[in-house]
Formats: sequence, C-alpha cells, structure tokens
Amino acid sequence: MEPRRTEQVSDRYRGLDTWQDNAILAAMIEGQASAITAVQRAIPEISAAACDIVERYEAGGRLIYAGAGSSGIIARLDALELPGTYGIPRDRIVTFLAGGEESLRNLNSGAEDDREEALSAIGSQEITSRDSVIGISASGSTPYVLAAIEAAQTASALTIGIACNPGTPLLDLSKHAVLLDSDPEVVAGSTRMNAGTAQKCALNLLSTLVSIRLGHVYDGMMVNLQADNSKLRERAAGIVARISGVEVPVARQLLMQTDGVVKPAILLGAGIGSLQEATSMLSATNGNVRHALEAHRKNKTRPD
Repeated sequence: MEPRRTEQVSDRYRGLDTWQDNAILAAMIEGQASAITAVQRAIPEISAAACDIVERYEAGGRLIYAGAGSSGIIARLDALELPGTYGIPRDRIVTFLAGGEESLRNLNSGAEDDREEALSAIGSQEITSRDSVIGISASGSTPYVLAAIEAAQTASALTIGIACNPGTPLLDLSKHAVLLDSDPEVVAGSTRMNAGTAQKCALNLLSTLVSIRLGHVYDGMMVNLQADNSKLRERAAGIVARISGVEVPVARQLLMQTDGVVKPAILLGAGIGSLQEATSMLSATNGNVRHALEAHRKNKTRPD
C-alpha cells in the first residue's frame, strides 16, 4: 500500500543532509510554494464552506475548531486572532485541542488518539444545528478529530474537514471536504512544513472570508477591530478618518464618544446625528457599515 502523501519519502530529497545550506533552504521554499498552490485548488470548497458558516453564524451559531498536534495549534492560532482583528465575540468561538491546554506547553502526541476526550469536549459545549465545526488534520485520519466531526454530525452541525491527503475519513465525513494536496514533505512526515503552511493559509482564507461576509471589513480595512492598545487605537482612528472623510484628530474624538468602537464612529463622522441613530442604523443593517452608509446617503438625497 502506497503511503499517504504526507508520509511519502521523495527521491527529490535524496541526500538532503549532504546538500549545501542554500540548496536545502531552496527545497523548503519549493515545498512551501506547492502548499500555497494546493490551497488555490481548494478555493471553491473554501468559498462554499464560508457561505454556509455565515448563514449559521447569523442565526446565532458558533465557529468551532477541532484539531490535534500541529494542526490543532494552527487552528487555535486562527481562533485566537478573530476577536481582536474582526471583533467576533469570544463566546462565539470554541477550540477543541487534543490534550487540552497542556498541549500548548507540551505537545502530547498520544492525545490525538483519544476519541473519548473529543466526545466529552464536544458534549460539554451542547453543539446545535446552528454551529459550524471545522476539523483539521494533516493525515485526515486523526481519531480525536474524527470523533469531533462525528459528534457534530449527530448534532446536525455544519462540518468542514481540512486534510492534506485525498480519500481520507475526515474528508469523507465532512459536508465540506477541503483537500490540501501539496507535494510530499521535504522531511517525510513533518507536517509542520508543507501541510502546516497549507492548513494555516486555508484557515486564514476561510475565517477572513467569513469575517468579510459578516460585514467586518470595508475597502480592505478591519472596521470591527478591538482597539485595546496604542497601535490599534491609531489604526482605528485612521480607519474612521479614511472612510468618513474627517481628519484624524476628529476621528479620535469620535472614537472617544463610541468607547473605541469603530463602526458607529464611522457613521458619526459621515454625518449621522447621534450615537443612538448610528447604533440603530447598524442594527438595521446587521452591522454592515457599507449598507448603513448607503442608507444614510439615500436619506440625505431624498426630497423632504
């Protein structure tokens, strides 16, 4: 039986340990490039998965990740960045990592075989049909991840499987099967390399597209960021100024009125009369700044 892609020993790297440093590094870069190409091939499925996630999220669901080892840590990183970057509430994001929090300090490779841990973790969260569960596994056969996806299916949750080997159980089980079929690893089985890059890229694309469709991005700017340090406060002021057309000092004052929340500050800068009115307009447009600005402009041009 031919080994899976992520386990194959490639003749391309025969004698790798005798090569010059630059040649080894060039081979690694070549592998990383193949990982990005694999993600490009998966764009249609990533797009379809994002569409389904947005629909369930807007109905009150959560975004849930399940992974083990390097894949689980990549998933945790993606999840951790969403609240600060796109303002997605922390209680709407859940991460199941094989071995629990201890795996962030000391990876326990044996934990990936623990189906019971996954079932217990999933059970504790009371998964519903409104939730979206992303299972991520380079091999596509990690027992922990498969158990999480099976439990999600039982709860009628949306399931997305991300794997780097074709024809694997995770892809077969999931509604959206995201195959990231890159070249064999430079170091056979070291899925922190090509597979890790592909998984990181795919999750970046998926969660960013979801955030865009939820109305948290305007003209390439993160209009729902959490400005909780000096750098981000300046970024927020720049965003408000650029979109609403006010000067940066004015934008800072508007952000003080909104307790640092960017979207209503943009509307105030665009001429909305009060914070209450800005908040109401955002509520009416599901938090979409573009739609709120369009409604404001229509109201301005409408004859009395």
